[in-house]
Amino acid sequence: MSGRGRQAEAARNDLRLLRAAHEVFTTQGFDAPVSAIARQAGVGMGSLYRRYRTKEELLQRLCLIAMERVAEAAETALADDDPWSGLEAYVRACVDLRSGALAPVAGTIEVTPEMWRASRRATELAGRLVARAHEAGVLRQDVTTLDLPLLIEQFSRPAPGPPDPTHEHVRRRLLAIALDGLRAPGRTPLPGDPPGAEWYEGRWGERP
Repeated sequence: MSGRGRQAEAARNDLRLLRAAHEVFTTQGFDAPVSAIARQAGVGMGSLYRRYRTKEELLQRLCLIAMERVAEAAETALADDDPWSGLEAYVRACVDLRSGALAPVAGTIEVTPEMWRASRRATELAGRLVARAHEAGVLRQDVTTLDLPLLIEQFSRPAPGPPDPTHEHVRRRLLAIALDGLRAPGRTPLPGDPPGAEWYEGRWGERP
C-alpha cells in the first residue's frame, strides 16, 4: 500500500474509532472498556492504542471535536439574517450532534489548552447569538448564554433502554416545547440567579 493509501486507511480507522467511542461512552457509560470501542469500530486494539494511548486521550479528542462542532453550528446560525431562526437552528443542530453528551466527564479528565480555546470560542459565538436575539426582542431577557448549553445537555442524553424510533419523536416534541419557552417575553420568571461562567467552566477544572 502506498503512503497515501496508508494515510487514508488510518484516517478511516480514526473516524470509525471516534464514532464508536462516542456511541459506547454515551450509551454504556464512561467506565466502558476500550475493547468495546475497538470491537464496535471493527479495528484491533493495536490500532486503537497507536492513535490513543489512554482512554483520557480519547475522551479529550471527543470533547474537542464536540466543542469545535458547536462553534461551527453557531457560525452557521449567525449567518442567518433572522435572529430567532438562527438561534433555533443552533439549538437544534447542537441537539442533533448530541454535543452535550460528554458533559458528565467534566472534572474527570484533564482539560487541554486546545479544549479551553475551543470552549471559549464556542461560548463567545453563542453569546453573539444570544445578544442578537435579545436586541431583536425575540429571546426572553432572563435567558443567558450559558442557559443554552445547559439546555442542550439535557437533550443530548441517551434515552433509557434499547433504541426505539419513539424516543426520537418524543425528544423532538419536548425540544419544540423548550424552544417555545425561550421566546420573549416569557410567562413565568425564571427561578434563582442565572449560571455564571466561573461555575460553568469550573465543572471541568481550574481555568488556565
